[in-house]
Amino acid sequence: MKYTPRQPGSNVNVTPTSPLRELFLLTAGLLGMVIVIYIVLGLAVDLIVPHISTDLENKMGGLLVGSLEAKDSDSKRGTHVRSIVEELQDRCARLPYVFKVHIHNSPTVNAVALPGGHIIVYTGLLDKVASENELAFILAHEMGHFAHRDHMCGMGRAFVFITISTFLLGTDSIISKMLANTLNLTEMSFSRKQETRADEFALETLYCDYGHVAGATDFFEKISKAEDPGKFGHYLASHPENRKRISHLENIIRSKGFKFGKPTPLPEPWKQFKE
Repeated sequence: MKYTPRQPGSNVNVTPTSPLRELFLLTAGLLGMVIVIYIVLGLAVDLIVPHISTDLENKMGGLLVGSLEAKDSDSKRGTHVRSIVEELQDRCARLPYVFKVHIHNSPTVNAVALPGGHIIVYTGLLDKVASENELAFILAHEMGHFAHRDHMCGMGRAFVFITISTFLLGTDSIISKMLANTLNLTEMSFSRKQETRADEFALETLYCDYGHVAGATDFFEKISKAEDPGKFGHYLASHPENRKRISHLENIIRSKGFKFGKPTPLPEPWKQFKE
């Protein structure tokens, strides 16, 4: 009888499916699991943040901000910026913070709210504004993030993501970077809501302090016309929805009958008004 070699009918050592298909399913399952965990913990952060005391936030801010005071620059313009924040706070905002404004020498056109009442303003932004009202709206916008504890929610969500991705995948893995890009899409709508509420707070505060809303949309108009919009920091978090932000503010102005007044000029010469 002649022997004819043939493959066995089954082999526990050989998978019947493609290894690439298994890798895809495992990666998709891991991605889905991490997104679900991230969303659940992110919602938990949103519930916890309103109950964090300002005292605890101030301690957190001290740890995060560190030596910002030692890096402050541009003290002459900084003095004027701080006086605007103090006036907005004393006359209108009345938030439970002692605001600390830090001026950083950088071409970045941006301002950032950090825990504990810290506001970082970059000199690139100071070079762009054309009136005190325009600058006041931007500063009130940052104060609006404090009013709604947006800065704490954002940091909490970032901490959740960093913790999950580092624990599961390591800091330099390709999948971590892919997750970061995927979760960024989830955060975009959350960020738009934050920016809209901060815009509304800034508009109300501007009108309360000046009695009119001159300059409220000037900065956003500049963003729309900018040749290099990438320099405008988080103010483009909703780009290309920027025109909607302007329209939203204009609708509020009309509905509430806010007056348009004459902008207050900045001290001259503003761009050279430095140390």
